[in-house]
Amino acid sequence: MIERVKVAVVGVGNNTSALVQGLALYRQSGSRVGIRRPVIDGLGVGDIDVVAAFATSAEKVGRDLTEAIFLPPNNFPRLPCDLPGADVPVTKGLVDASEVPRVAAALAGAEVLLYSAPSGRPETAQAYAEAALTAGVAFINTTADPVARDPRRMEKFEAAGLPLIGDDLASQFGTSVVHNALLRLLKERGLTLVSSYQVNLGGTEDFRNLVENPDTKKRSKLNALSDADSVEVAPLGYLPHLGSQKVAHLNVEAQGWGETSVSLDVKLKVHDPSGAAGVNIDLVRIAASALRNGRGGHRAEATSLLKSPPGTAV
Repeated sequence: MIERVKVAVVGVGNNTSALVQGLALYRQSGSRVGIRRPVIDGLGVGDIDVVAAFATSAEKVGRDLTEAIFLPPNNFPRLPCDLPGADVPVTKGLVDASEVPRVAAALAGAEVLLYSAPSGRPETAQAYAEAALTAGVAFINTTADPVARDPRRMEKFEAAGLPLIGDDLASQFGTSVVHNALLRLLKERGLTLVSSYQVNLGGTEDFRNLVENPDTKKRSKLNALSDADSVEVAPLGYLPHLGSQKVAHLNVEAQGWGETSVSLDVKLKVHDPSGAAGVNIDLVRIAASALRNGRGGHRAEATSLLKSPPGTAV
């Protein structure tokens, strides 16, 4: 029987809530609904154990992980599953790089560190990557902050035989994925793009944070689009009443044969944390498999799951 992957998470917000609850749901139900790859290198969706968690919220630190994921401002709904205590108390996250040794020591026993804190804190993301390197665990950066796009850091992980995967996950069925598919379709069918835009509205704390720190996220969204020069990404909008749901509006203006006009408007409504968990479950298994086989650095099989993989703009 294959050994379960031991994962540590940074950030006990909605994305972690969706992941932890989803792991319990799929183990108990045996369902395959919403799963892209049931098995990756012998690892099933249920073969993941969260063994450590880090957060900065005083209300969450010290609580069991399965309690902390439901504390405000988290607003991802409860899934229909039993969630027994994880016996994983939430540990105080690092404040600055001086705490890297403490966090590295707390990673003992983990194989993968999943960084799922809010975007817009590059120094924090980089410090956690350093802690992972020190502890000898794989690192996944789900945020728009540049970590895997730093060639020197990537070289260190490669030399240590540790996977470094990032940056910024492409949600399972999010705005960037749908938008890019539409832009590719225009090219494939011979239409000429005139202009396009996307508007994203959400009610999670991550959205609130991104409204206040939008720069790295906008760059990452443009990295994910094949015709970024002709696309405008509007500033993100934070609407608390949306809860964990995201509402996106896409517009595409193009010209077809004879320079006649084509116009397309799309509305997408999803639970944003579910879209993250549906990708994180694959990234964790890719990272764990690479670690166990001594393959360090970036993994090509993760590229399609990211908005800003190594080589894209910072």
